[in-house]
Amino acid sequence: MKGYNVAIVGATGLVGQECIKVLEQRKFPVKNISLLASDRSAGKKTFFNHNEVEIKETTPEAFEGVDIAFFAIDTGISKHFAPIAVQAGAVVIDKSNAFRSDPSVPLVVPEVNMDDVRWHKGIIASPNCSTIQMVVVLSPLHKANPIKRVVVDTYQSVSGTGSAAIEELTTQSKQVLNGQGTAPHVYPHQIAFNILPEIDVFLDNGYSKEEWKMVEETRKIMHEADLPISATCARVPVYIGHSEAVNIEFSESMSVDEVRQILTQSPGIKVLDDPVISLYPQAWSAAGTDEVFVGRIRQDASHPRGIVMWIVADNLRKGAALNAVQIAEEMIKRDWLKHPVEAGVKSGKGEG
Repeated sequence: MKGYNVAIVGATGLVGQECIKVLEQRKFPVKNISLLASDRSAGKKTFFNHNEVEIKETTPEAFEGVDIAFFAIDTGISKHFAPIAVQAGAVVIDKSNAFRSDPSVPLVVPEVNMDDVRWHKGIIASPNCSTIQMVVVLSPLHKANPIKRVVVDTYQSVSGTGSAAIEELTTQSKQVLNGQGTAPHVYPHQIAFNILPEIDVFLDNGYSKEEWKMVEETRKIMHEADLPISATCARVPVYIGHSEAVNIEFSESMSVDEVRQILTQSPGIKVLDDPVISLYPQAWSAAGTDEVFVGRIRQDASHPRGIVMWIVADNLRKGAALNAVQIAEEMIKRDWLKHPVEAGVKSGKGEG
């Protein structure tokens, strides 16, 4: 079978580690894998498919012979190294914010707009985690009944900020429970037992950058440049899993049963919706899963064409690593990758 030389840039971070897990669990056709990180992490070792792999420093030479490069690193590093990887012959699937707003770079969620990959020029962007889970749900509904307006409030876990934020939540929680004071470092205020309506920097229009990402990315993915969207994004003391309260105004009135039926039959979605037995999506139970979960589906009491719902997903998986791997899987399935190599799958041998 065909195998591919794969690189993960940012392999020691939360998303990079999750990417390793997803590739293993989904039996992605890896011939050789290169795990890349900063010079501080170079020389450390981790495992891929039970084989020990040495972490290498991210350098231009590291992309020689690579077919697919997953970038799970910050924007500045992606902007620098992604074009270098493409020049070396790799297809880059980038999780950072470096290329999402670039009109020449497709921004892709496979369940929604996989065909946009056709016009890539070497780089494919994966959207923000909170955007991904929302558009997976909006897209099939929009096809059935065009959406006129979206209002979303997000409740985002600390893992979206990285491992330091997870440690800060743990430390602060212990301190609060022991009656001690806390000193925030990762966030501007204490996150333990608190909610912070501030994710990323604030813009001149009063929205945070995270909120505006949801607006612009949703419009680009759904090919609706003028779709009215308003977002309020908050950080909550949850380790893994982003939750969203979404209010959707449709062109025509729509029953709750119609919405449930459409979503139940749509890929990547699992409906958990029975208030009588308190069945609805929860961040705790969504952690470690691949689906986007939907519940609390109800008519909007304030608008005759409105539907309200609750959407939850694992932000490290579907919101990051899984979405990127699914893009690569679909490219292989459709024979859209330019540099496959014929070989048996021999995972675990890192290449510089």
